[in-house]
Amino acid sequence: MKRIYVVGTADTKGEELAFLADAVAAAGGAVVRVDIGTRGATVPVDIPASEIAAHHPKGAHAVLGLDDRGAAVAGMGVAFAGFIRSRDDIAGVIGIGGGGGTSIVTAGMRALPLGLPKLMISTLASGDTAPYVDVSDIIMMPSVTDMAGLNRLSRAVLHNAAQAIAGMAAKPAPIAAGKPALGLTMFGVTTPCVTAIVERLRADYDCMVFHATGTGGRSMEKLADSGLLAGVLDITTTEVCDLLLGGVLPATEDRFGAIARTKLPYVGSVGALDMVNFWAPPTIPEKYRGRLFYEHNPNVTLMRTTADECRRIGEWIGGRLARCDGPIRFLIPEMGVSALDIEGGAFFDAEADAALFDAIERTIEPTKDRTVTRLPLHINDPAFATAAAEAFLDIAKK
Repeated sequence: MKRIYVVGTADTKGEELAFLADAVAAAGGAVVRVDIGTRGATVPVDIPASEIAAHHPKGAHAVLGLDDRGAAVAGMGVAFAGFIRSRDDIAGVIGIGGGGGTSIVTAGMRALPLGLPKLMISTLASGDTAPYVDVSDIIMMPSVTDMAGLNRLSRAVLHNAAQAIAGMAAKPAPIAAGKPALGLTMFGVTTPCVTAIVERLRADYDCMVFHATGTGGRSMEKLADSGLLAGVLDITTTEVCDLLLGGVLPATEDRFGAIARTKLPYVGSVGALDMVNFWAPPTIPEKYRGRLFYEHNPNVTLMRTTADECRRIGEWIGGRLARCDGPIRFLIPEMGVSALDIEGGAFFDAEADAALFDAIERTIEPTKDRTVTRLPLHINDPAFATAAAEAFLDIAKK
């Protein structure tokens, strides 16, 4: 039976945790009370903190009994995420917390698949929630008052939250029917290519396009890890430039990790690898002064990647894709990788492009299922979009 996990620090938020669990049960939810505190619980729980802490890779001693509260909170967050991944009976998760509790609970929530109900009642929910939500679908609900004992307002907030999670768990979203979903990455400078690919495939696939701004790529790979994609057309891998060169829209070190884990059909390319993103010119690091820049708009400045940088980027991408055992088709547009990287364009640099292409071919370790194909086309040439779509259809049938 699927159950709603009610999570909090039963050492410091015991009264609120008990009230919330009772409210969820009264709303019809099957409840599991989970303690993530690092001291002794003050109310009865179903899963004690010691059981959670045991899921830390280094064992419970890496979480409990520490004098350093920051280290204990960080350790419990790692342990709770490991605990969540081990469960197969979760209908939803609802948590309460201040700064430490919010950090711990949302670490576990981010490990859950997209679409599974996640509701966090937090003293931090009216501020910058990006570190807690990241690319997940966590709902952050302000507690309004601090969690220092129940009062008339906190009871109302907790009651409303209980009704919400019970309703979501009781009526989960239906399994998507119809066309399988694809993830595609796009930037303004690769829009003609990706738009043409979508037009070619939309009759048979639900095409989800992600803006390659760091969070876009991570969101797409989160969907892949959640089992919600049938394939990926990663035309715009520009987030790697910002990761390696200090831009403001970076991927993480796990870029392409979901492709390796899921073995989904994958078509990739070098879209916008000619640029690193910065904000307005005054924000550009001093070490890059004197480089070739292009003002995309008053708030975004693009820097052209050099041949040496392109070589490094290509090696990084090739090395990551070499770890993928699923069907991989990587297409290289020899006439340019973005709307700016075209003969006569602001970023046209045949030497830098050649270094990029050679590095990918050298490091990707081609096999029967993992191939690299050069095409004498620009990335925004309609013929390149057709080739990418056909490459995907070819491996999707296998």
